[in-house]
Amino acid sequence: MLTASRPRNLLAGSALLTAALLSLTACGAGTTDSGSGSRGRAAGPQVRIAVGVDASFAPFYLADAQGLWAEHGVDVDLVQFAKGGEGVDALTAGQVQMAGNSDATTIGVLAQSPSLRSLLVYEDSGQYLKVVLGPDVKSPSRIRKMAVVPGLSELAATRFLESKGMDPDSVDFVTTDPAEIPALTKKGDVDAYVLWEPWPAKGEELGAKVLETTGDYDLAYQHWLLSTSPWLKDNAGTAAKVAEALAEAAEKTESDPGAAARATEDAAKIPPAQTVNAVKDIDFGVRDFTAEDLKGYEDTAEFYVGTGKLKSRPNVTRTALRGWLPDNTKGSR
Repeated sequence: MLTASRPRNLLAGSALLTAALLSLTACGAGTTDSGSGSRGRAAGPQVRIAVGVDASFAPFYLADAQGLWAEHGVDVDLVQFAKGGEGVDALTAGQVQMAGNSDATTIGVLAQSPSLRSLLVYEDSGQYLKVVLGPDVKSPSRIRKMAVVPGLSELAATRFLESKGMDPDSVDFVTTDPAEIPALTKKGDVDAYVLWEPWPAKGEELGAKVLETTGDYDLAYQHWLLSTSPWLKDNAGTAAKVAEALAEAAEKTESDPGAAARATEDAAKIPPAQTVNAVKDIDFGVRDFTAEDLKGYEDTAEFYVGTGKLKSRPNVTRTALRGWLPDNTKGSR
């Protein structure tokens, strides 16, 4: 299991593919039922889970493909969202009962959605997000405009500039969708960005260059399994079945990246090579929260307060249910 360096602060790959990965995938924007899962094959309770359409959600797709939800006694329907934040919105609205998403995305919306609860961590990475410089940008000191996605790359871009001794206020942050950013960089409309794959690779195809990963400047992210306090109160047993199936799927993703790649391609039209490479960059594994994690979440909350995006610090300790996993599942770590 990766012990990523502090702070663990990114939004994760779940916000990927706002334009359906363009030529890389055939997924549309908005929501899409996966059409797989254990529906009709399990006698257990039904759960709709919001997921993103990128390789960081491979364990969910592998659990679908191998029938792991049904084996653990739960009937799961995966609902795909082009942006991770949309899945959290659907969770808050009661359209789904659980969701996979990043720590930073969730912390950024806690003020509006205080009922959100995080049950466990299922992935960590300081390598999946990369810093990309435009073709004509010779060094970070030449950066004047950075493309960002709210929450994720804005945080990563801020920390990157700080790591180079630059004042983030001296750089204009241009907010846009991930799929637009490589082309904007090629045209010179922005000088740099920090994003998850496949957008660094797409930038390289257009002449940009990957400078480093976020781990090179001590920044990592986590993905959480989310629910809400009202649903969890009445469905803790169901949530535990999902957690156990996800734990098995995460282990299989690590041990058999090819199977995870095939499952992700079938469900989300992600090219297999992207998933195989993602498994190299991401540490998949279900675990409980640690004291170090909680400190990192407080750092992320402070970032949002400091930028004015949140008026007051959210209660991240209430959100991240440390101890829920060992208390509710068998053989958990």
